[in-house]
Amino acid sequence: MAIWPFRHVGLKVLSLGLALALWMVVAGEETAERSLRVPLELQQFPQGLELSGEPASTIEVRVRGSSGALARISPGDVVAVLDLRGAREGNRLFHMTPDQVRSPAGIEVVQINPGTVSMAFEVSKTAAVKIRPAIDGKPAPGYAVGSWSADPASVDVVGPESAVNRATEALTEPVSVAGAKATVTDSVTVGLLDPSLRLKNARSAKVTVQIVPSPVERTLHDLPVHLLNLGPALAADAVPSVVSVSLRGSREGLARLGADDVKVYVDVAGLGAGQYSLTVRADAAREAGVTQIDPAIIQVRIARGRN
Repeated sequence: MAIWPFRHVGLKVLSLGLALALWMVVAGEETAERSLRVPLELQQFPQGLELSGEPASTIEVRVRGSSGALARISPGDVVAVLDLRGAREGNRLFHMTPDQVRSPAGIEVVQINPGTVSMAFEVSKTAAVKIRPAIDGKPAPGYAVGSWSADPASVDVVGPESAVNRATEALTEPVSVAGAKATVTDSVTVGLLDPSLRLKNARSAKVTVQIVPSPVERTLHDLPVHLLNLGPALAADAVPSVVSVSLRGSREGLARLGADDVKVYVDVAGLGAGQYSLTVRADAAREAGVTQIDPAIIQVRIARGRN
């Protein structure tokens, strides 16, 4: 078959002209350099190891190319790739070279900073920690937060061995008890404060917060002070001989409490004749706890008794 070199000569001349024009445009662009902050991608992570601390997420590279090519670079076009295959436990150094940087055609990587990346590896560990709910707000007036529970009560956390050993609890999203007068139940997400740790399985927890009536206070006045364990042939008197006792408990329990249910005393065991400043003590029924005695210290005078 005969070949005619001048067939479609017009198209051939046009193609040659376009190629020449393109070459002139490219050749006319100046070569330039530019520094870029690019992401550091970790690949082939060794099984059974964890990174300790926060590794570098970016590095700086210097690239060279035509000014037009450099102007067209978009975020993500240049990525540094570090192969961690073969890494071992402990502090390790990895050298970065230009051939570890992916870049578009026509872009040459001429420098990497830093040229060496340091990373620390630890053995991976899994352990169970308790869930501690975060409680937000205040119940309605006259009510207080009582006991709480979480279901499940614990979660498994995974991470570097040292970080897992330090972990004592997992937190939840806040459970609001604002204005509550009855038990509050909510399903909330569980999380960890330490960024080097993660949940083995992402999960939520059902948190139950008991809302109970607030304890109230009541003060009983002019309660007599008893002198206990006074030695034989001794007489004693107290100044003052009566005190006030403040009690704290439920409203119902305090309402049932009378002066006879509170025993106020000073223990004078082993003391002979003389004058003493002694601490007053008080015992109350189970419904209440003693919060204050006024005065807390009284004067006790002990004398030998008459025969």
